[in-house]
Amino acid sequence: MSRKGPRRPGWARQVLLVAKKDLLIEVATGEIVTTAGFFAVLVAVISSLSFFAGKDSMRDVAPGVIWVSIAFASVLALSRTWQRERDENAIRGLLVAPLSRSAIFVGKALGVGAFVTVVELIVVPVTAVLFRIDLTSFGPLLMALLFTATPGIAASGTLFGAMTIRTRARDLVLATVMLPLLSPSILAGVAGTRALFLGATAGELGDYFALLGMFGFIFVAGGLGLFESVVDG
Repeated sequence: MSRKGPRRPGWARQVLLVAKKDLLIEVATGEIVTTAGFFAVLVAVISSLSFFAGKDSMRDVAPGVIWVSIAFASVLALSRTWQRERDENAIRGLLVAPLSRSAIFVGKALGVGAFVTVVELIVVPVTAVLFRIDLTSFGPLLMALLFTATPGIAASGTLFGAMTIRTRARDLVLATVMLPLLSPSILAGVAGTRALFLGATAGELGDYFALLGMFGFIFVAGGLGLFESVVDG
């Protein structure tokens, strides 16, 4: 009788295994959330001191501070996430494992999305204190805007982080590529947040949610289609 080898886990299980690996490493070290969160808070504090505009600061300055802080912190988090895969050539072990490339992409993106979400949960209360934002009124819709943008940030960062893994000037290339790609999401987020602070309702913010969702869908679909050729190239 022939023996059957160990069964390959299903696709969803593969995704969870990759995401779990990154999350367990982060729980043990805390380096990504700590450094990215501290950097985002520092950007928010410096911006609040540099661009204070009196009672209009919440409307004119706070939306940009929130989204720019998260954008730069996300690039920092993405850089460190892929640095782990470069150390000791760990990416090779990940690629030779019985995992589909799409599962690796989605698992890595889920891990990055979790890191970005934690940074968002840190930045929003800090910015609310600095700019006197009433989170009881604006908090739910503001977090909804941020969470809608998170899949696009995580997916694009995962794809282009993989592209730069074999590049010498990795961090510079990642920031140079990522920030222009994220600019449509950031602009939509800033405009939507400003409209929210001016009193827009959830229905009136529908176009901004649609734009952020569309960007996220494009980046996720593009990552699923291109990730294999990127990491195997």
